[in-house]
Parts: sequence; structure tokens; C-alpha cells
Amino acid sequence: MIGDADQTGMTGGDLSLQRSALLGRFMAAWNAHDLDGLMACMAEDCAFHASAGPDPNGRRHTGREAVRAAYAAIFSTFSDAAWSNDNHVVSGDTGLSSWRFTGTTAAGDKIEVDGCDIFVFSGARIALKDSYRKART
Repeated sequence: MIGDADQTGMTGGDLSLQRSALLGRFMAAWNAHDLDGLMACMAEDCAFHASAGPDPNGRRHTGREAVRAAYAAIFSTFSDAAWSNDNHVVSGDTGLSSWRFTGTTAAGDKIEVDGCDIFVFSGARIALKDSYRKART
């Protein structure tokens, strides 16, 4: 029932607000290139599916160490990485963030693309970040 507390003592509305705020903090951590801040938003048993990779769903990174390493690699690849025009929506255990990514490769190529992340939550943390972005040609 609406307004009933779950096993954590939070109502659905409280948890939704927490998750929305979490996505805002997560985006701020990306823009600050703050790995500790990013990982503070992730569940203990987390995964990241990158937008590119050898598998149909991109490259999969499973577990905190693998996710942290993948996030660090993004900052290494794009030292000026930035996300803007962000918008976040939460519905139950699912979240969606849309954004514009800008960055410069080591070769000096500028990148500017729109993308989105689909999130699966575990309590008030992110269990899965599944990324999608446009490919410019």
C-alpha cells in the first residue's frame, strides 16, 4: 500500500526521493572526477555495462573493483570529461538519467554526444549502471 514502510523503514516515497537525490550526487561526482564519491553511490554488489564493448550489451564490469577501474579508465581517457543537461527520473527500483557528454581524447579529438543511463537500485544505492550514448559519424 502507498505510504507503507518497507523492510528498511522507508516508505516508497521516501526511497524514491533518496534515489532521485542519489542520482544528482552521482552526476556531481562524475563532473568532479571523484571516484570515491561515485563508489559511495554504488551498492556492494554492483555492475556497470559500458556503452561500447564486445558484447551486445557493451562491456560488462561486475563487482566494486571492476566498476571502479572502469570509471577510472573513463577519466584517464578523457581528462576533461564533463556531463551536462542532466535529467533524472526514478520509478520504483529503476532510474533513468539523460545527459550530454563532452570530452577530448588523447589525440585531441573533441567528443560531444547525448546519452542516458538506466539504473537498477538496491535499497538507496545503485546496483547497475547501464549506459547508452549516441555515436556520431
